[in-house]
Amino acid sequence: MKKSLLLASLMIAAFSTTAFAANPQAAGTATEKPTFASVYDHALSSIEKEIVGAAEAMPEDKFNFAPTVPGEFKGVRTFAQQVKHVAGGNYAYAAAILGEKPPVPMSGPSGPDSMTSRADILKYLKDSYAYAHKALATINESNVLTPIKAPFGDKPTTRLAMATSLVSHPFDHYGQMVVYLRMNGIIPPASRK
Repeated sequence: MKKSLLLASLMIAAFSTTAFAANPQAAGTATEKPTFASVYDHALSSIEKEIVGAAEAMPEDKFNFAPTVPGEFKGVRTFAQQVKHVAGGNYAYAAAILGEKPPVPMSGPSGPDSMTSRADILKYLKDSYAYAHKALATINESNVLTPIKAPFGDKPTTRLAMATSLVSHPFDHYGQMVVYLRMNGIIPPASRK
């Protein structure tokens, strides 16, 4: 498991470093050396753009959509729950990096049940990304592999593992969000080029 996580982390770092080479402005300047924080922050910004764009594309009257047929969809998350789940994950991983309690209530795998309006859910999502960027900015060469408390379970983890989760976890849900959008006749923003 540790080897798989390290390999995944190195691959993300390599791909992100390649992105910096193609777009030096992403790191600030062409002469600025990439850091753990800047590489992961750049990767987070990329998935943030996709997730937030998809979430904003779903109209209010479809925000609680969940597929029913054809296929077996009993118990799947609604679109709104997918968005809240991504945001909740962002808060949990970022709080672990910072070594603090999440700044919002964490009430289950699909986010706070009391949060139901599209506007509130979008704010929750955007705020989770702001918090995640803040957390990533604290990662450096001296603390990236220091053991920290994991947000789930009792085993320790590292900031590198949590940063990797911040940039990889949303992709599972982005794919589902895209399917939900297309099932409602909406072209995802990333596909409108």
